[in-house]
Amino acid sequence: MFEDNTKSVPISTAQVWEAYQEVRKNGNAAGIDELTMKEFREVEKEELYKVWNRMASGSYFPPAVRRMELDKPDGGKRKLGIPTVADRVAQAVIKRYLEPQIDKHFHKNSFGYRPNRNAQQAIAQATQQCYKHSWVIDLDIKGFFDNLDHGLVMKAVQMHTDEKWVLMYIERWLRAPIKHVDGTLEYPTKGSPQGGVISPLLANLYLHYTFDLWMDINCKGVEFERYADDVIVHCTSKRQAEFLLNKIRERFLECGLELHPEKTKIVYCKNSNRKENHEHVSFDFLGLTFKPNKSMNQSTGKIFTGFGPNKISKKSTKKIIDIIKQKRLHRRTTAELPDLAKVMRNHLQGWISSYYGRFNLNFLWPTMRYLNARLITWARRKYKRFKESMQRAAKWLKEVYHDFPSMFVHWKYGFKP
Repeated sequence: MFEDNTKSVPISTAQVWEAYQEVRKNGNAAGIDELTMKEFREVEKEELYKVWNRMASGSYFPPAVRRMELDKPDGGKRKLGIPTVADRVAQAVIKRYLEPQIDKHFHKNSFGYRPNRNAQQAIAQATQQCYKHSWVIDLDIKGFFDNLDHGLVMKAVQMHTDEKWVLMYIERWLRAPIKHVDGTLEYPTKGSPQGGVISPLLANLYLHYTFDLWMDINCKGVEFERYADDVIVHCTSKRQAEFLLNKIRERFLECGLELHPEKTKIVYCKNSNRKENHEHVSFDFLGLTFKPNKSMNQSTGKIFTGFGPNKISKKSTKKIIDIIKQKRLHRRTTAELPDLAKVMRNHLQGWISSYYGRFNLNFLWPTMRYLNARLITWARRKYKRFKESMQRAAKWLKEVYHDFPSMFVHWKYGFKP
């Protein structure tokens, strides 16, 4: 650690150090200074002292965030704002100070980016509510992070703290310039960069007042799940769903937000006991597709139609396959098979044991088949004896699986080649 001295703002070196430990766990990306986390660690003492010294004296001004645009499945762009590592540490200091004061006021149906809350809980509750209620409003907020009203953000923060230094720094982060790929600077008048450490907390706070509390006051008894800006509302009838959707749309417009006209929809949770017809009978929530699915009653042996999470969404499937493609396993012909297993280990553990596999391992079969196919292609490129025969390469990979079933994480879970 570094030396502490008396400053005008009550931020200690210990707070900066603890914030740094948190930031270290979450990504290596560089901001506009091109300093990655790995490089930052080599000069951490000097850089963290600068962060503390400037924050504690009230003279810290955040540098511009680096604009990064990712392709979305619908052809649009997801705009990210990547702060420097040092700025992520500074944001984490304020987040760690403010979050305990705010989180205890958040709604029980808010699951995203909160301590002791997660997507699995939101999925479980949504599944139960779809069993109880026939209709769902699937809300999609258009450009949510880019359209947060700065005045309303600050008003919401002021509901939970009157510390001038906290308010000062949050306002500076909201106004921090955005540096585009071509080098131009944009000075935002609304929004909070998706990619910042403080942004998820501010986003949750914004929707807490825009939506969660508003629902409690104006729509008593209506159940919903919200994970950040991903929102599902449960209704007992189509008429109620249509009425509520109009009210919610009006409420969001009051708060500077707009529902996507095409992606927002009313869904009928069709099952064996629900005989109505409707245009939409499925929706995506947190990477899973909820839809009617055939099941068997274990006691009677009869087939019935239930409604719930049935598979990984097309969007999430594409993300997984894109990550596998980016690893270019089939081109790593100088590597050995255990080396490829190491390349994929963390991703596979995340997909299987941390998320999708916790709902249903079968959801992952399409993507794991694709991974095994890439390994077969790798074998054909690496070994001349398999070049002309996919069948022989596949047979060889099966033999490796038989001898070393734990080599790849997905093999251990039964996704054999």
